[in-house]
Amino acid sequence: MRTIVVDKIASVTQACGLGHEVRIATDNIPSEEGVVVVVEVLTSKANYNTLELTSGRMAKVNKGDVVVGALGHRRALFGFSGHVPPKLEAGDVIQMLNIGGVLGICDSANPDKGKPFDCRVLGVVLQFPYLGERIGVPARAGYRKLDMDATLDTQGVPIVALAGTCMEAGKTAAACAIVSRMRHRGMTVDVFKATGVSLRRDILAMEDAGARNSMIFTDLGIITTTRKVGPALTRTMLTELAAKKPDVIVYELGDGILGTYGVDAILDCEDIRQAQSTGIVLSANDPVAAWGGVKLLRERFGVEPCVVTGPSTDNAVGVEIIEQQMKVPAFNAMTSGADLGDCVIRAIGLDQKFPLPGAAGQPKAANG
Repeated sequence: MRTIVVDKIASVTQACGLGHEVRIATDNIPSEEGVVVVVEVLTSKANYNTLELTSGRMAKVNKGDVVVGALGHRRALFGFSGHVPPKLEAGDVIQMLNIGGVLGICDSANPDKGKPFDCRVLGVVLQFPYLGERIGVPARAGYRKLDMDATLDTQGVPIVALAGTCMEAGKTAAACAIVSRMRHRGMTVDVFKATGVSLRRDILAMEDAGARNSMIFTDLGIITTTRKVGPALTRTMLTELAAKKPDVIVYELGDGILGTYGVDAILDCEDIRQAQSTGIVLSANDPVAAWGGVKLLRERFGVEPCVVTGPSTDNAVGVEIIEQQMKVPAFNAMTSGADLGDCVIRAIGLDQKFPLPGAAGQPKAANG
């Protein structure tokens, strides 16, 4: 056991509350998802070369940096894919799989991102939970452990879920536009991210848009979601946020409907579907993706999307195709964010309780 000074602390470890001096052990390193380790960066990169810190800021990673991250796997269409090694020792070389600080063995890289950072393992971070005793235990990500038997109680709070046809389909931009419009109409909005790989950027963006409370699966010790944990995560976060009495809960399903992070397992759950049956927003990259996404939601999962958004709605051509051929409203989050939010508010039945700004004697919002 020794003390080491670190340069950067990745956001995946936020719950650990670490400072820039940490105690590490160099032997008996558990090679398990969520275990917090210290690594030295061995390479340089010209792109995809930043790390999200526990503050939420993005910092450039340099060769020689000593970084705290957490072991995890990743299976991303537009990023790196990798796994947790079967065993891990000090001196082993692993890779940085995402900008949230997830570490593992890279299996496949996307040409647009280049090769991931190579990192030499220095040791496992120790925490000291036993008062008055210097017995260190390996630190793990998350504030508490996920209860796989969690039940769902939304207490009647309306729910809006954002699903996408794949990564980078505009889900977070749409969520922010919807949250912002809801706030302008006087609602208290809580948010969470249910699936994906640990990165707080999306929920921070939703906070910036006006959300009151936020959660992410990493808070429950999950680094990368799967079909096995997705439903329990969703039930837990819905129940916890609903207990805080918001007017509405908005949550993002990271990755795509057919991805590997468990979105399909969540949509397959009858209790979760019932809670959000009128509030499914589909983000799609193009009209064909929109067509397939709407068809999947209707025929496989038995839910009707209330609106389509994403790059498929970047101009009037895409909007017309979606509305005429799929019979679903379509609005672009960047150019018609207020209209998108209003459409969702109507779909979940809150338009009468929270009328349009300027209507029926209500004061106008600053943006009209």
